Amino acid sequence: MRVTPTSSLNAGCPVMVERYEFKGRALTEKFQLELRPPGSGDNIADTDRLRQALERRSSCPVGIPLDLLKEIPTRLRQQEWKVTVTVGYYWPPGWGLKGLTARLVEVEPGFDYSGPFGVAVDLGSTTVAGYLWDLGVGRLVAAYSTFNAQVKVGEDILTRIHHAATSQGLRELQEDAVASINRVIALLARRANIRPHAITAGVISGNTTMVHLLLGLPPTNICRSPYVPVVNAPGFIPAEQIGLYIHPQALVYFLPGVGSYVGGDILAGILASGMHRQEDIGLLADIGTNGEMVLGNREWLVAAAGAAGPALEGGVISCGMRAEPGAVYKVYIDSQTGKITYQTIENEPARGICGSGVVDAIAQGLLAGIITQRGELRAPLASLVVVPAEESATGKPIELTTTDIQRFLRTKAAANAIMFTLLESVGCTLKDVKYFYAAGAFGEHLDVESAVVVGLYPDLPRENIISLGNSSLMGASLILTDLRKGQEVEEIARRVTYVEMNNSPRFMSHFTAGLFFPHTDLHLFPSVQDRLKSHT
Repeated sequence: MRVTPTSSLNAGCPVMVERYEFKGRALTEKFQLELRPPGSGDNIADTDRLRQALERRSSCPVGIPLDLLKEIPTRLRQQEWKVTVTVGYYWPPGWGLKGLTARLVEVEPGFDYSGPFGVAVDLGSTTVAGYLWDLGVGRLVAAYSTFNAQVKVGEDILTRIHHAATSQGLRELQEDAVASINRVIALLARRANIRPHAITAGVISGNTTMVHLLLGLPPTNICRSPYVPVVNAPGFIPAEQIGLYIHPQALVYFLPGVGSYVGGDILAGILASGMHRQEDIGLLADIGTNGEMVLGNREWLVAAAGAAGPALEGGVISCGMRAEPGAVYKVYIDSQTGKITYQTIENEPARGICGSGVVDAIAQGLLAGIITQRGELRAPLASLVVVPAEESATGKPIELTTTDIQRFLRTKAAANAIMFTLLESVGCTLKDVKYFYAAGAFGEHLDVESAVVVGLYPDLPRENIISLGNSSLMGASLILTDLRKGQEVEEIARRVTYVEMNNSPRFMSHFTAGLFFPHTDLHLFPSVQDRLKSHT
């Protein structure tokens, strides 16, 4: 299956598929069958006749739900035993392709050559994003993202876990997650000019807590020692049991997780990066409200996670906003004159500043000597005005205060603490790392040089710093379009060793060391050290 390259199906959900080529069997498939009608000496039951023909085509056992059993006799006879049959493939957790089974999803009279369609979803704590695929031709037909409605309860994971401690709170968060995904699905279907009912397979990638909340599973023990979730690998679940607005018989696959705070979204990133197949050591990082990292190669993989805060998503910055039209996403400060220039998404009048703009502004402020390495504005500045009031859409200046910078610094320090604690746990240093993979929104929009200057990215050769984009969504798409990737991600899950940050006595030491731009130990960032000398 070959993917048609697509670059901008939706400005709010950038598409990163040009580097991939899908060649396997998708999780849902259509077959056009012309069956021999029953007659004298051939009185095989209708369902058995259909099943036998379908098993010959699919090369695996086929299960048929009761609801479809009732419809099969009529539909077989409507077009003289010519039918289009849609199946979904699944396997029990841990069995892989040796347990591959097909489940009948739909039987339509006559021949229909459209689709089938499948949806890949990244269920993030802040944003829910989706890709709609035409799996018949291997083409991405629509992309869309929206806020996770759970944000109104709290920006961070722990707040939501505590809110879910009551049955009413858990039900509210589950309904919010379902509603957010259904909103994405509805918009995807509308853009592709299909009915949501035509979507016959789904893959959902998310962290462990998000998956628990979507399925209505109590997440309480995720944040209590010994940090045990209800389930790490939910496997396949019918869409109607979840409440998703696609074909009710469609099967939805949930990527497995490996710990309380390292879920399927990170395994999707490993799958998309290919780091699990490489000889050299790679480090994958996804820093959002929660920060997750994976270190390793084809021989071993270790993962860790911790709270980072929503500073990179504009959540706690006074003028912060999502990466939407009107958001400042690029900033440059002339170190000689102090003049600030900026760019906004789609060149709309500035309404706020998104995460990449914050990183740019702080990095440029550091290099221009406006911001100190401690994250303080040099006197007499009370704020760093990126957009003057007369140029903004709000009539107010878009600026960064010392409080904003300090909030960002704490997010950066948390990322540093996770990274150095993880490296230390396996006896490695940054010198042992060949590749750095920046995943999620963390890696989709940030300027690499700015990210290194502030200490978010390690100071590696720039060609070895790889931005994956939304790797959670990409990994989900890989599995949706090639079921062999589902087996591969389950093999990855078995290989990953989870390092619990809550049990590490060194975590806080590394956090404290990170409360400095780019770091307390400037020798870790040699390319930045020389550029900052004139201001120290």
